[in-house]
Amino acid sequence: MLDLWTFAVVNGKGREVHASVYWLGIAAIGLVVGFLAGLFGKGGSAIATPLLHAVGVPAIVAVASPLPATIPSTAVAAAAYWRSHFLDKRVLVWSVAFGVPTTIVGAVATRWIPGTALVKATDVLVACLGLRFLLFPTDAREVVREATWYRLRLAAVATVAGLASGLLANSGGFLLAPLYLAVLRLPIKGAFATSLTVATLLAVPGTIVHAALGHIDWAVVAVFGATSVPLSYLGARVGLRSNARHLERTYGAVLSILGLVFLLAR
Repeated sequence: MLDLWTFAVVNGKGREVHASVYWLGIAAIGLVVGFLAGLFGKGGSAIATPLLHAVGVPAIVAVASPLPATIPSTAVAAAAYWRSHFLDKRVLVWSVAFGVPTTIVGAVATRWIPGTALVKATDVLVACLGLRFLLFPTDAREVVREATWYRLRLAAVATVAGLASGLLANSGGFLLAPLYLAVLRLPIKGAFATSLTVATLLAVPGTIVHAALGHIDWAVVAVFGATSVPLSYLGARVGLRSNARHLERTYGAVLSILGLVFLLAR
């Protein structure tokens, strides 16, 4: 007998994919992840995966299901930055050109990599990136010089983010924003605006592949997306009006704690 907050989903082969999914927890996670994603110019899937898994969503479903919801949430957040003219169109074009094919390669590779391993990899990335933001926040200057070997750096950043996006079933924003800042030396708000836009586009091929592989639970997508999408726009508006260096330190502290807690709990 299933209670009000749980139910079982059975895939086409008759195997139970998950049971006891706590919908209230998923909705709350969507609120938090959506706001933070908009605030810091990142898709949010990397944070959503361990949180969803913690409330009972199976590993591979927790990895893949946040991805479709990322498409509208990052697009809504990016719109807030577009209106302020922070988007770097050259970085956008190069990132999509290299990122889309590598995203597909990474997503297909998940057929041979177990979901639990991907969740643990996400935990490690969340903790490491959190420490980076906390200990080495980006200089918030809006005027920066173009880095040497710029196109090579651009191609490398897009390739790495695309592979990670496909393998970890996220939009790539968790890597794009910090890499744009550290490797390409974009101004911080330009990095956020471009990261959100590229993340929106990279989420599309990853969603198609993971849906074809049967990794996505659309009920989880619906509940998660219903709360994350509106909060992502609010987060972006707050981010545009806030001190980026202080926000980055706060974000780093939260990510570090979450990543370490999840790693120790598994």
